[in-house]
Amino acid sequence: MTVPSAKHAYPIWSLATPLSLALCMLSANASAQQQDADAIAKKLSNPVAALISVPFQYNYDQTWGDDGHRNLLNIQPVAPFSLSEHWNVISRTILPVVYQKDVIPGTDQAGIGDITQSFFFSPKKADEGGLVWGVGPAMLLPTGTDDLGADTWGLGPTLVLLKQEGAWSYGALANHIVDVGGGRRRVDISSTFLQPFVSRGIGQGRTVGVNLESTYDWEAKQWTLPLNFFYSKVTKLGSQMLSYQGGARVYVDTPSGGPDWGVRFTVTLLFPE
Repeated sequence: MTVPSAKHAYPIWSLATPLSLALCMLSANASAQQQDADAIAKKLSNPVAALISVPFQYNYDQTWGDDGHRNLLNIQPVAPFSLSEHWNVISRTILPVVYQKDVIPGTDQAGIGDITQSFFFSPKKADEGGLVWGVGPAMLLPTGTDDLGADTWGLGPTLVLLKQEGAWSYGALANHIVDVGGGRRRVDISSTFLQPFVSRGIGQGRTVGVNLESTYDWEAKQWTLPLNFFYSKVTKLGSQMLSYQGGARVYVDTPSGGPDWGVRFTVTLLFPE
């Protein structure tokens, strides 16, 4: 075997240059993907962002020391529509699918609950102070089966206020719904929902946060106050962008016989522009 002389040996740079270019391209691609994931994660923290998403939110709630529990799957499609050069309307739908076993032995319910439909009219850009806002109507649609629905139409205003500074997002979402019609089983409804929230992006499409999904029933004069802690991450499965989230909650206040603690898992299909 003949050993090549130095003048016939491949120069080191001829091998190193393609390898270096490939490494640089891989690094740049990974960096771009992380930036895209962080940008989408930031949009997910904004209830009125111009992002089509379909969250499937599974909740399990349990009472301390009792057999009562609830399995709830909220299907929550979000779709923005452009109204003009400066305005969007964002449709947010919540369709609950429920199975629950009551504390009273031998009683349970399964089916779908009443749909909550909201429309937010929101500027496409934040104001000079960085405030993002949206306002519009919220409607309760009597789609519930068996004992899971109120058999009542509801209507009221909804509002979201949000500020995003660097990695932080904080704000609140609220609505107030009252009954405006219904069938034979119609019930009186006057309910206020208030959800203050704060979250922080921690890079690579990851977010941690906390919110309080408080509801006040003016008819029963009763608060329901679940405090939620969560972690989420934006990723890709094949060609599909998605986010997964996990978290836990404790109920600061709840009606008699209501849940005391719970867990939540969410998979969100994402369709960025």
